[in-house]
Amino acid sequence: MTQSAPDLLIINGDIRTMDPLQPRAQALASRGGRIVAVGSNDEIKALGTGRTRTVNAGGRLVLPGFQDTHIHLQDSGTGFSTSVNLEEARTIEQLQQTLRAFAKETNELWVHGTGWYSGIFGAHNLDRAALDAAVPDRPLFIYASDGHNAAINSKACEMIGLDASVADPAGGSFVRDAAGVPTGLIYEDAIDWVRARMPKKALDAYAAGVRYGQKLCNTHGITGVLDAMVWERHMKVYRALEEAGELSVRLRATAKVFPTESVKDAVGRLEALRRDYRSDNIGVHSAKFFLDGVIENRTAAMIEDYADAQGVNAPIMFDEDHLKDLFIAFDAARFQLHVHVIGDRATRVALDRIEAAREMNGAWPSLHQLAHVQVIHPDDIPRLRDLGVVTNMQPLWARCEPSVTDVALPFIGEARGRWMYPWRSIVDSGAPYAVSSDWGVSTLNPFPIMQTAVTRQPPLACARTIRSSRNRSA
Repeated sequence: MTQSAPDLLIINGDIRTMDPLQPRAQALASRGGRIVAVGSNDEIKALGTGRTRTVNAGGRLVLPGFQDTHIHLQDSGTGFSTSVNLEEARTIEQLQQTLRAFAKETNELWVHGTGWYSGIFGAHNLDRAALDAAVPDRPLFIYASDGHNAAINSKACEMIGLDASVADPAGGSFVRDAAGVPTGLIYEDAIDWVRARMPKKALDAYAAGVRYGQKLCNTHGITGVLDAMVWERHMKVYRALEEAGELSVRLRATAKVFPTESVKDAVGRLEALRRDYRSDNIGVHSAKFFLDGVIENRTAAMIEDYADAQGVNAPIMFDEDHLKDLFIAFDAARFQLHVHVIGDRATRVALDRIEAAREMNGAWPSLHQLAHVQVIHPDDIPRLRDLGVVTNMQPLWARCEPSVTDVALPFIGEARGRWMYPWRSIVDSGAPYAVSSDWGVSTLNPFPIMQTAVTRQPPLACARTIRSSRNRSA
């Protein structure tokens, strides 16, 4: 085969090219994983040689690879490949049964589970006593599906030294009983405090997690991803897989910035990551900030207090003056900002600080992103457009399910509920947007995500609750 000959032909396809000048084609040719030509069957067949592989698509749809713009490839892949999946548990008894069975199967000292549903389990029913009933003699750590909650049993508390004397870390908290003793339920950056005291996994385990995750990506047609929270360990693993020829997705990443870091230290650390891990297949281009948590555990920062608990709200996870300085510095260093915001106050603070950075540094094609934007004040929607801020949305979350109907809506109240997941209003405003999965919080299969984004048809059980808000604000 000559150097210029394609190594793959796909013929008899319904090929969508995404090229407005030639939107559809019958066939395509590729070489080295890149498309080199599209056209009719006869045109493309003429490019092949005797050693070119030919695939007959049989009239089926052929699409370019999907890009998932917010995913936790390495951590979620590692979690699902080394832990028991708790997604199906709907009662404490089912959760205990699943954990008990898995503990009997694994020889690891620490028992791990992932994916428990925060719309069902929380401070009202999940504590270390409930977990002790399942795994009493070994340390147990289980992660929630949303990644903002975790829980450990009494043995784990003992092994990591978590007791009433331990103060809540910055950006996180331990749920406590009336005597101040941690119950085992953990929120936000307190999870990092716990994990830092657990045995470290070998890099091989994380590499296996990437293989697990990227295989799932490729199965669903995803060829490129943004890993939405990394530090150096992640990039070491990605580079090793790239050098071994095992990386099957193109990957860009956003590195987490911590509230306790100085501006100089944070920017210096991320500049080193951007410089040291840069190739066609991997790279760091964004600074990741968590400004709040999630509604389900009332760590989302709201403009007004929670509707079901007057006087209860959550703070922004950064000192706001420090946050302004960080945004200005990273923007000046030409990093994209990737900001987790769930509550309407977190969204407003993020926009205020991005605006300050723009005023200081001038406009550039930054594509700063606000991830999630679950609740937004309607006055702030035009600001997304005016500042060119990308809403990185996860439409699948707008389904009617307990985390929405039984938790989020009652917590924030009807008036704000009208502005929860207002995707259509954001799109109609002219603001830029991206659609993503946030796997492993939810499926990375693009098709149910797109279906929910288009149809927005809730079950009858909750149509009365949100129909009018969807029609007006979504």
